[in-house]
Amino acid sequence: MGLLVLACVSLFVSSSVAVDRGNFKTCDQSAFCKRQRALKAGQSPYRALLDTLELSDSRVTLQLINDNNKVRLLLELYRLQGNMTRVKINELKPLKPRFEVPDVLVSDPPTEPLSLVSQDDNGVVLSLGAARQQRLIVSARPFRLDIVEGPEVLMSLNSRGLLAFEHLRLRKDTQANPEGAEAKENIDGAEEPAEVKDAADEGAKDEEIDGMWEETFKSHTDTKPNGPTSISLDFSLPGVEHVYGIPEHADNLKLKTTDGGDPYRLYNLDVFQYELYNPMALYGHVPVMLAHNAVRTMGLFWLNAAETWVDISSNTAGKTVFGKMLDYVQGASETPQTDVRWISESGIIDVFIMLGPTPFDVFSQYASLTGTQSFPPLSALAYHQCRWNYNDQEDVKAVDKGFDEHDIPYDFIWLDIEHTDGKRYFTWDPHKFPSPKEMLQGIMDKRRKMVAIVDPHIKVDSGYKIHNAIREQNFYIKNKDGGDYEGWCWPGSAGYPDFTKLEMRDWWASMFDYEHYEGAMENLYTWNDMNEPSVFNGPEVTMHKDAKHGDWEHRDFHNLYGFYVQMATADGLVRRSGGVERPFVLTRAFFAGSQRYGAVWTGDNAAEWDHLKISIPMCLSLGLVGISFCGADVGGFFKTPSTELLVRWYQTGAYQPFFRAHAHLDTPRREPWLFGPENTALIREAVRQRYTLLPYWYQQFYLAHTTGQPVMRPLWVEYPKDTATFNMDDQFLIGKDLLVHPVTEEGARGVTAYLPGHGEVWYDVHTFQKHNGAQSLYIPVTMSSIPVFQRGGSIIPRKLRVRRSSTCMEGDPYTLIVALNTQRTAEGELYMDDGHTFNFNTKKEFAHRSLTFANNVLSSRNLCSDCHFSTPSWIEKVVILGSSNPRQVSLKSDGKETALEFEFDPSVSVLTVRKPGVNAAADWMIQLL
Repeated sequence: MGLLVLACVSLFVSSSVAVDRGNFKTCDQSAFCKRQRALKAGQSPYRALLDTLELSDSRVTLQLINDNNKVRLLLELYRLQGNMTRVKINELKPLKPRFEVPDVLVSDPPTEPLSLVSQDDNGVVLSLGAARQQRLIVSARPFRLDIVEGPEVLMSLNSRGLLAFEHLRLRKDTQANPEGAEAKENIDGAEEPAEVKDAADEGAKDEEIDGMWEETFKSHTDTKPNGPTSISLDFSLPGVEHVYGIPEHADNLKLKTTDGGDPYRLYNLDVFQYELYNPMALYGHVPVMLAHNAVRTMGLFWLNAAETWVDISSNTAGKTVFGKMLDYVQGASETPQTDVRWISESGIIDVFIMLGPTPFDVFSQYASLTGTQSFPPLSALAYHQCRWNYNDQEDVKAVDKGFDEHDIPYDFIWLDIEHTDGKRYFTWDPHKFPSPKEMLQGIMDKRRKMVAIVDPHIKVDSGYKIHNAIREQNFYIKNKDGGDYEGWCWPGSAGYPDFTKLEMRDWWASMFDYEHYEGAMENLYTWNDMNEPSVFNGPEVTMHKDAKHGDWEHRDFHNLYGFYVQMATADGLVRRSGGVERPFVLTRAFFAGSQRYGAVWTGDNAAEWDHLKISIPMCLSLGLVGISFCGADVGGFFKTPSTELLVRWYQTGAYQPFFRAHAHLDTPRREPWLFGPENTALIREAVRQRYTLLPYWYQQFYLAHTTGQPVMRPLWVEYPKDTATFNMDDQFLIGKDLLVHPVTEEGARGVTAYLPGHGEVWYDVHTFQKHNGAQSLYIPVTMSSIPVFQRGGSIIPRKLRVRRSSTCMEGDPYTLIVALNTQRTAEGELYMDDGHTFNFNTKKEFAHRSLTFANNVLSSRNLCSDCHFSTPSWIEKVVILGSSNPRQVSLKSDGKETALEFEFDPSVSVLTVRKPGVNAAADWMIQLL
């Protein structure tokens, strides 16, 4: 590594002690954000030209005109199946095409007919469906859209007049049409100048406005050959005080108002040791927001991959024009209201309005657009051991052995960048890892797996075959002058493959074939880091916006880059198995739709109590927008945790979807047995709790994959009318039946958990003590405490025989925990398949059982009549919480009736039925007499 590289990397790493906010823009330092934010509400220049209305079976189109500059826009309105509305706004006749986001939607959303209800000189009323009495009202002057259901206004667009669309124009020194532009006819009548002349005039006016055609931040200049292209639209949400989503931000679950500060920024960036509780951009972003109140949940999906800022303000609807209409319709004097404004640097306005009305309706609506969480291999839901870096093969072997010696299960051991030959990905250091297959076989013999990092920056080295192949095929991103874009990253000088190209993604996927990835085996999986993309010497530690992806600039594609890297990597892992095996790929950067390809984590956190706390709302926020497979580095990536913090982090991480310990190169070793026998025992117990619950975790991920429901969810999702839950982000639900309140305060002697649900009961999973719902419960805690409660009325499957890895537990028996509600009933499910292939989908090889308890009978029945799956697993034990003491217990299966052994603990009203011995995939009944 040369001196310049060392200097670059040294600077980058040293800055990790604390984030240098000066490396990242504020809104005032982002020219388009500053321009847009300077616009005043209530002065919209846009007017709907009602005589241009066209109605077809699938859409309504209508022209808008900016009365200040006479530029026309095209408004497209779609009614989508599933109670959604799509709104698109583009230039009517742009000088050249504007960017529209590809590949994120799983298909072209199916539409339903819109019908015209009425029209006059002031506007148009369209029906969105008679069943719900929904109407879309288009007001002409100024242009505004209102979505109404019965007497209630659900949402309004441009009610504050902040629609702004910077049209493409010519720079004043341009003498001819830009490449690809054609001469335009006069669209506004003979008395108005031709459009191209208008564009040139606009360009001349803009020359003196800072940041319109060129922008400098620190030492980096962004040339803007297309000039100003930003867009903005405001949304008003009457009756709404709580909005969520737009991850990733290190902040509370409920989004804050941004009045007087910066908007929330959505721009994928490599931010070392990020600050907490502010709207700064982080590694990945999903431009989806949920709005919730006690009567309705709605969602907004802003489909734009350019740099985006989101302003949120809280208002009283009675004080606005929009609110006055509400007052008239509803007779209210003041109605709470949240106003949201989206601002993006380029592209078009393409927004999906998901009208719910329940949280689960919104999850389903969004899943229909961008897909559901990929169904991971079961082993990926177990425990992962990682650090930067395990030194060599002997180190890997010693760590693996240490887990066995200390009786702590794990499934994956990870290798960071130092395992490669000089940061050349798809290679192994010949001295430290000379026999990777031998190493992989060693952990495979214990039924364990490995993850190795493969980053998307490629070392510029003529002796490196990956670099040569990418260069020969012209697959690198280009700089503004047409040469291969190069920046500094871990290998030194690096090129960045253009993953926006299908051909490049196909080639990348082929590199995971065993014939190309030397040393790889079927138990080697992949980690994509640094894929924002990270460029150490680039503006804001990322790629120049004027870099080129074919005809498009990087500014258009930026937030999609990590999405494409993970897509291609997951495809490679699937293809290497002939399409049989499910992949596991972890990514740091992500976008809408990334849930289809694997897991994410919250990036380079720190060994601090506040970072432990913030991991909960960060993962909750991601789950609300489709990405369920989320976790945080257990113990914190930077700095050194106290033993108390480390133990508490293991206890928290054991109840979050992605469970991985990770640490920085400069931190002391952190294997779980290095902190004394007492702490080793506490960590062991937390990890073992994770393993006993793997059947339930796996079932929840199956539901996420098939329905779009989040695995880890806020309480308000299940209790949408309970306003006490709307701000909660220090506790959460796993599925609907487990409530977790981790201990995240240093020196805590107790926590107060809120148990929701009037008339419901909750059971402490450790003591089986019963508590009433709709109360705040103080729970004394010790260092061994992990407050977890099971909902009365639920049945949760567990496997209590914890072994060295989840794969070793495949055929082990199940224990069913039946928690009775006040009506003495309960229900649950049990899902089983082979745990690693796509056969559940392609061959319907799975078992899905319905478990119900009613009238003193526990039964299992098949939920999928045309599915088939055989398992050696059987029902070992049934534990019924809130039970009475029966005289006898009998099993009915295969036409036979058998008496079963049982015992009853009257101190906690728990009945334990031992060894029913029935196959887990069979029909059976257990009766209490």
